[in-house]
Amino acid sequence: MRHALCAFMPCFFIGVAAVEGVASASDPHAVSGLRETSPVASSLRRARQARDAGRWVEAEAAYEAALTAADTAWTTDAERAEIAAELGLCELALGRYRDAADHLAQSLRHRDALRGGLAERVEEGLKKAESRVTTFYLGVSPPDAEVFVDGKPVGRPAPTYELFLEPGRHTVRARLTGHTEAVSAFEGQAGKDSSLTLKLPRAPERGAAGAAGAGPARAVDPAAQRAAQAALPLTELRIGGAALATAALAAGTVFLLRADVIDGNMAEQDVVRRRRGWTSTTCWWPNAPSACAGVRKEAVERARFATLGNVALAAGAVFGVATAASFLAEGWLLGGTPAREGVHVVPSATGTQAGLALQGVW
Repeated sequence: MRHALCAFMPCFFIGVAAVEGVASASDPHAVSGLRETSPVASSLRRARQARDAGRWVEAEAAYEAALTAADTAWTTDAERAEIAAELGLCELALGRYRDAADHLAQSLRHRDALRGGLAERVEEGLKKAESRVTTFYLGVSPPDAEVFVDGKPVGRPAPTYELFLEPGRHTVRARLTGHTEAVSAFEGQAGKDSSLTLKLPRAPERGAAGAAGAGPARAVDPAAQRAAQAALPLTELRIGGAALATAALAAGTVFLLRADVIDGNMAEQDVVRRRRGWTSTTCWWPNAPSACAGVRKEAVERARFATLGNVALAAGAVFGVATAASFLAEGWLLGGTPAREGVHVVPSATGTQAGLALQGVW
């Protein structure tokens, strides 16, 4: 009897397991790939039951809970994409177009993982949602800056953003330690795209601006004045050298600014192209799109202006150093040692201006 009972028990357990498997397979709200007792599966079960009953508010809350649980649970990209798709379609039914566009676009990043006709439904729903909101493409440099739209943070720092906003006026702000804060505003229209690039220049060092003129006026040394008067024939050459240095630095700055503008335009266009399915290797294909010719032309133009800018800045620095060296050489020839209170010439170039700083008497 003992042996017969032991032989019967495995069969009993197998039979129970088979019955449970049939019950799960017959459940229309069962979640494939997830444990039925997991928080994600239980939330999805409630969401789908509410959706089938037409209780959209309850279904939206349950889908939101499922997506939140999926972000912290051991789930795949495909599972999260399907949850985001169902949540977006539910929000679309409730008229929450901005949230719907956000979740539907999120699910389409893994379009191949959407089963059956869900991908087509998501694409149609996204088109409907986008017609009621404004799609905003934002580029930020440096990319680790913190970004706020209408005073609310937009998430983790990134070089580019695709945001869905309600139509109307919006304010964008970016900040980063050691850089000047960038702020801009735009008017968003329903069904239309808007794009913007925010660049945060480095903030000037504290005290640097006031240090140059903070000291008291110093008396002119008579010996230095006589030496300067003896060098009057060189004055015109020095002025010419300073003018050449200034012109070269200014031209270099203009060229670099032009290269920076082209770079910003290319970054904005790259965001749009990537949304259309372009990748970093699209223009390498044998049957590359015709737009690749324009992309290459802009890249060549950006490189040309950058090269001209660097060459012009280098030439300006050479003229500035030569002008400064003439003062030092004069000090050695006339007085044996350069005067401590002589003329100082310092080339200066920033993102918005260029020139020479001259101090002293000549």
